[in-house]
Amino acid sequence: MKLTNKTALITGGARGIGLGFAQAYAREGASVVLADIDIERATRATEAIGPAASAKKLDVTDLAAIETVAAEVDREFGGIDILINNAAIFDMAPITDITEASYERIFGINLKGPLFMMKAVANLMIARGRGGKIINMASQAGRRGEALAMLYCASKAAIISATQSAALALVKHGINVNAIAPGVVDGEHWDDVDAHFARWQGLKPGEKKEQVAKAVPIGRFARPEDIAGLAVFLASSDSDYILAQTYNVDGGNWMS
Repeated sequence: MKLTNKTALITGGARGIGLGFAQAYAREGASVVLADIDIERATRATEAIGPAASAKKLDVTDLAAIETVAAEVDREFGGIDILINNAAIFDMAPITDITEASYERIFGINLKGPLFMMKAVANLMIARGRGGKIINMASQAGRRGEALAMLYCASKAAIISATQSAALALVKHGINVNAIAPGVVDGEHWDDVDAHFARWQGLKPGEKKEQVAKAVPIGRFARPEDIAGLAVFLASSDSDYILAQTYNVDGGNWMS
């Protein structure tokens, strides 16, 4: 029960990695708030988790909504101890085919959202005066370029950099900021990625997914529970001397 009496706010918490973190945090004694643009799905997820979970509708590109939701959670739970910036989207195209609309959407959700979530929650944490933990979700895609995913890779590289800057700015307030860089994680997200590869590389549905799974040194895709242990560690007092780091959880895909 490493997170007893803690409150965690998780963006994109209705499915996938975010939901996996919420389940793990609830098991460790935390109250979890699933903030997601799909409020119906988030509500169903909280019902499955139990009384420790609640849901808030949130579009992370809406700065006013970010401030409102953060303030509501702070007021209702007596503070926010943990922020997980997990909400993100994927899109793919070679540089000769990228569009402004895709750029605006990817950077709006994958970078602008986390930046202003950190701002809102950090200010609330500072006002409470008891520190906190912020965990940003990067990606192995932020460690290197990909020919067909320049915008997505750039957004995740920016998250790694933003994590470092935020950590240095907030450590004096007792707030630890770190990031997690997953590799390939099974679920709806990678089904979408596979469909993009099928379009741009002329592959059959599922073909790219099979190729990628075989290429992972550990021999398979990750599952959300493979990443949740690190998320618990970074949210707990065990990580009090750690900040500005981005941890790979990718089955050996990227070695650093």
